[in-house]
Amino acid sequence: MVAIVQAHVFRPRDLVGGHVVIDLVNTVTARDATPIDWIDGYPRLLEWAALTGRFDPADLVALHDLAVAEPAAAARALARTRALREALHDVITALAGKDVPAPPQAVAQVERHWRRAVGGARLAVHGGAVRPRLSVETSGLEYLNHELTLRAVDLLGTLPPDRTRLCPGPRCGWFFIDRSRGNRRRWCDMATCGNAVKGRAHYQRKRQAARAPEDRQAT
Repeated sequence: MVAIVQAHVFRPRDLVGGHVVIDLVNTVTARDATPIDWIDGYPRLLEWAALTGRFDPADLVALHDLAVAEPAAAARALARTRALREALHDVITALAGKDVPAPPQAVAQVERHWRRAVGGARLAVHGGAVRPRLSVETSGLEYLNHELTLRAVDLLGTLPPDRTRLCPGPRCGWFFIDRSRGNRRRWCDMATCGNAVKGRAHYQRKRQAARAPEDRQAT
């Protein structure tokens, strides 16, 4: 996918996926039209990560300092996070489509990221379970990429296909997990895509109603 990179100030309304990994995938918008990548640099990735509330603020400060000291390394780390994001998009697209096989190259890409992440992890007991734990000290500027990879593999193993949806709104293309009780959520956000589509439909109905008398006179 070739996307236009565009600066964006992330807001809570941009986090509608129901999981931090899906919110990462959704940092590219308008995938159904001209894709726009909202992460225009490593500092923006840190801003997004802070907004999610899923990362230790002290770790994000440490990553910021590393990025300032090593801008070229930060750019390479961001490129790998973008590659992970696109591979996850392709895999989630297949899983949400139920009968569509996941592209082997996308699965292989996720696996490569997973192997690198596990290589920098240490086993630790947390919440009564043994899990791989990462740190900025061991992962460096790849910390977010490694963390998101491990969380992505966990998600892909439990992703509910009957509740994983692609928003049908124009210039959107965002995924979300429908956690509503009735399993009837259609839009990524009713206040944006939902209202926009309903507004256009209402306009078209009014326009057709206004043209109806003219059409009858013409006949």
